[in-house]
Amino acid sequence: MKIRPQDHVVTFIWAETNNVRNSFRRVLPRITITFIFFFCLLYVFYSLICLNPSFKSTLLPLDTFIRINEEKHSNTIQKAPEKTQLHHIVFGIGSSRATWKYRNEYVKLWWKPDKMRGFVWLDKPMIMSKNQSTSNNSTNITSTSLPQIKISSDTSRFRYTNKKGDRSGIRISRIVSETLRADSEKVRWFVMGDDDTFFVPENLVRVLRKYDHNQFYYIGSVSETHWQNHEFSYNMAYGGGGFAISYPLAKAIEKMQDKCLQKYPHLYGSDDRIQACMAELGVPLTKEVGFHQFDLHGSVMGLLSAHPVAPLISLHHLDKIQPIFPKLSRVEALRRLNKPIKLDSAGLMQQSICYDRPRRWTISVSWGYLVQINRGILPAREIERPITTFNDWYGTGDEYSFTFNVRPYHNNGCQRPFFYLLSNAYATTNHTTSVYVYDGAPGRKCKWSIADPSEIRRMEVYKKPDPNLWDKSPRRNCCRVLPTSRNDTLLVDVGECKDGETI
Repeated sequence: MKIRPQDHVVTFIWAETNNVRNSFRRVLPRITITFIFFFCLLYVFYSLICLNPSFKSTLLPLDTFIRINEEKHSNTIQKAPEKTQLHHIVFGIGSSRATWKYRNEYVKLWWKPDKMRGFVWLDKPMIMSKNQSTSNNSTNITSTSLPQIKISSDTSRFRYTNKKGDRSGIRISRIVSETLRADSEKVRWFVMGDDDTFFVPENLVRVLRKYDHNQFYYIGSVSETHWQNHEFSYNMAYGGGGFAISYPLAKAIEKMQDKCLQKYPHLYGSDDRIQACMAELGVPLTKEVGFHQFDLHGSVMGLLSAHPVAPLISLHHLDKIQPIFPKLSRVEALRRLNKPIKLDSAGLMQQSICYDRPRRWTISVSWGYLVQINRGILPAREIERPITTFNDWYGTGDEYSFTFNVRPYHNNGCQRPFFYLLSNAYATTNHTTSVYVYDGAPGRKCKWSIADPSEIRRMEVYKKPDPNLWDKSPRRNCCRVLPTSRNDTLLVDVGECKDGETI
């Protein structure tokens, strides 16, 4: 059969049509599935955006998203809590018109008017001379070098029945509440002390930084005399040595103190009344041994030359103890401490122990205060015990009356140490130099076959300041005797103990 050309065209068209139909049949399911998926996706977005406006608000342009996150990061850095500084502390200093006349000289030694906040609380306004000026408020007397003076409110409504004490204890105990009412803006700590208390403010700050000021804290120390603690309390912060109360605890005290005070008319003073109210709030004493009540008599040289491994925070009863540097007035003696405090407050009076083995001497350095030479190679556990150059508060002369171990101040000339007292301190490029001179005590006869320390008249101690000393675990610094050609001088280096170094 003959095939016409037209038949070829029809056959080709028919075949191609079948191919297209078959291809469409294969593609159609894929298109359908894709369309359904796309429709579902649109529906999900419609539900989230149109029906949930909060989700819509989170869909931001990329640059806006980056900017907001940068701001959040910046705010996080800015809002990091600031370490406790002096301006976070408000002092409440207990005084009276009679004592403030001369004890203000103690406060001038440590008060920093441009950096510190606080008040001196008197029982009566000061009697002003013609050349002195008072403010319009008769209860305030201003001074550029001292805290502002305020007059305590009347406490005659409170009962007081203790026959041995003075009712001023009620007034002074209320300084906590009255100070809070006078200044509570951005305060973290309230610190109480007496007008005869010498503070080392930099070390006070170092200690308070260890604690969370948003919690209830009552920080201080006990008496050095067992009988005092037995009479009052081993759980009480002695007020003259100073104590710190966190801001929220001070607020809690302020709310209940007057009611609390009415329950304890028989108590002796202010600090035991504070402790009684703390007990009602269930807050124990957190002990920091750098607060020194000094319920002692005589010279505290032996105690300060073996200070505990803790920052020196305060010294109290300055009128009762002898001047810490002999042959100086009490104020002049304390003023001498200001040089080492400025150079290295963290290291003030910290004890280091080392040996001059060729001469068989034991050296003890109380940095910034005193150096002593002892004949013989004495163990560190003995040298770290204070020498009893002082007596307890009741004058018993009993070494067991103290709350710490002591060693005797020997009459035997061979066993008596040689003392060298601070005369000067200054900074050089990489370290500080403190100079100590012999205290002038007469020579002591000794038959021991050990070199005589009396030829040493001058001590030079080199030390690199370490402001972060108390951010680390407590440990004494090490000291090393240095070679010198000067027969009358001993050179000592004090610093952090090296790896493997022991006393």
